[in-house]
Amino acid sequence: MRAMNLTLLTDLYELTMMQGYFKNPTDQIVVFDAFYRKNPCDGGYAIAAGLEQIIEYIRDLHFAPDDIDYLRSLGIFEPDFLEYLRGFHFTGDIYAIPEGTVVFPREPLIKVIAPMMEAQLVETAILNILNHQSLIATKAARVVYAAQGDGIMEFGLRRAQGPDAGIYGARAAMIAGCIGTSNVLTGQMFGAPVKGTHAHSWIMSFPDEYTAFKTYADLYPDACILLVDTYDVLDSGVPNAIRVFREMREAGLPLKGYGIRIDSGDLAYLSKKAYHMLAEAGFGDAIISASSDLDEYLIDSLKAQGARINSWGVGTNLITAKDNPAFGGVYKLAAVKNQGDKEFVPKIKLSENSEKVTNPGDKTVFRIYDKETNKIRADLICLADETFDEDKDMIIFDPVETWKKTRIKGGTYRLRELLTQVIRKGEPCYTSPSVMEIRDICKAEQETLWDETRRFINPHEVYVDLSDKLYAIKSALLEETSRKHLQK
Repeated sequence: MRAMNLTLLTDLYELTMMQGYFKNPTDQIVVFDAFYRKNPCDGGYAIAAGLEQIIEYIRDLHFAPDDIDYLRSLGIFEPDFLEYLRGFHFTGDIYAIPEGTVVFPREPLIKVIAPMMEAQLVETAILNILNHQSLIATKAARVVYAAQGDGIMEFGLRRAQGPDAGIYGARAAMIAGCIGTSNVLTGQMFGAPVKGTHAHSWIMSFPDEYTAFKTYADLYPDACILLVDTYDVLDSGVPNAIRVFREMREAGLPLKGYGIRIDSGDLAYLSKKAYHMLAEAGFGDAIISASSDLDEYLIDSLKAQGARINSWGVGTNLITAKDNPAFGGVYKLAAVKNQGDKEFVPKIKLSENSEKVTNPGDKTVFRIYDKETNKIRADLICLADETFDEDKDMIIFDPVETWKKTRIKGGTYRLRELLTQVIRKGEPCYTSPSVMEIRDICKAEQETLWDETRRFINPHEVYVDLSDKLYAIKSALLEETSRKHLQK
């Protein structure tokens, strides 16, 4: 699966449009933006993820002989177009917001600048990779935030929607702050820590619970987390675990990475009772891990109830982003120019829904930070060649409700351009950090958010505004299009 050629991971209409462009030659260079319109899970932000796989996809893009044979068998592609595909490779430029970055609606996460046929072909795969990993990373970030510093282990592989979703979903979860994954292949591929305990079947395969615990402790004394809810948590599981821990201590074994896991029942009540029993026996530092269909809302509730859980295993609801199954990223044409022209001509997509009207032009994104707190004040989408002076006052305004304006005094803010070039003339020019390095980046990124933006219910919306120049271009295009419509 890792060696699979993904060139045909595309919608058929990308190829039929390509043939249309081939038969009606154009020398146009185009700009496409990949962005999303609404934060997942009704949250206040998202986490960008999947860029490393997008770069690999572009790098390896080619039509193999069996791809050409299959397309020929469909009976809709002509021989000269198929011959063109035989030598196809991507020659354009791609800019992206790096993985682990906090992002917001409407700003370009990926910008593709390429000949029309090339830019058209890569749409589907870019969205497939970006949408999935960004969704899972965003969900995982929320779960990690709910845990308030406790470790979150991702173990949703068996409930993921297929092998790829399990592998790359676990990768995205690690980026967002999980301390480990149960997915061994993800660990091998990306250097992520792999963690796990044992199943109920381990307990049930022994004559009694104590023998199962004792055997496991002998095998893994440095990672002895015992699953205590196979028969009865408080009357059997915890007492037998305490017995094993006492024997380990008496044998002179250092008790590290030890504790219990509860996978069913009232987790708040059981964890408090279990902690009392463990502490009374001299094991107050034992890990108390919980699982059982957890998500950020349940973890937040258990925290509020005083649950004595300090390690969380989260599976189904994380790996599937159960309450928000799709990220909703889109890929829209923003500008065109003919070969040899210096300037792009901005393009705009209209809609009866105002949120679906696109932002035209060749753009970039600046993040505005408050110097004193290092928190995000706003993001500014602007033309790619615009520059700003941090020593001068900046006035930003809502691009829809334009009377809502904010003056940011010069010297009180700093700017950071978010888009960076990752593909130059078809070749990668960016080296992705490791997953664990991206996790550190993502942690620092989330700390630039105000708490009000991270809350789960009715979060504060971070402003994503347009520069004066971009707003003027968008307004002119809207006016021009409206005038043409009225003249019909």
